[in-house]
Amino acid sequence: MADYCTLNELKAAMRITDDIDDALLEQSIDAASRWVDGYCQRSFTVASGTASRDFVPSGRFEPLYVDDVTSVESIKIDDDLDYSFATTLTSGVDYQLEPVRGTADGIAFPYFRIIPVEDGYWPTWGGRATVRVEGTFGWEAVPDPVKIATILHAQRIYTRFSSPAGVISFGDMGAIRVSKFVDPDVELLLTPYRRLQF
Repeated sequence: MADYCTLNELKAAMRITDDIDDALLEQSIDAASRWVDGYCQRSFTVASGTASRDFVPSGRFEPLYVDDVTSVESIKIDDDLDYSFATTLTSGVDYQLEPVRGTADGIAFPYFRIIPVEDGYWPTWGGRATVRVEGTFGWEAVPDPVKIATILHAQRIYTRFSSPAGVISFGDMGAIRVSKFVDPDVELLLTPYRRLQF
């Protein structure tokens, strides 16, 4: 899985100029990137190459949520439920890719939903994967808000090595502890990218 910021970007944000803790910083970046995946319920890996992936429809005429895909070569269905995926669907006649204009709420997105239209439908049978999408899965680039959120969260993870008991420092009011909640700025940056349909 790809990381969403570089070691140099994290070190620049933290004003670190030496390489003493590079290994810990890289581990923090990886952990932060995987946390972002889990929080958003999607991967922001940059697209490269064509692949085929199979999906399970939730209903015959329901929207089909797929992994983020920048371009679609073909959509096939296992119409007779023999694992053959022999029926190729036609764009605009059987299905429509969404978001239609490549944006959702004003933010650029790859396609992540397929709607059956006109003659279109999804074969459904006992939770089996009956739809095969061939295309370029992933994003054109990691969105800037995702990159910044990853840097902020990686900083938090890295600084925890200096506060293993959860205490950052002591002040006039006593111990200052690490918050157990999501950083509000990280949450603000990532909220538009969270995938809440599943």
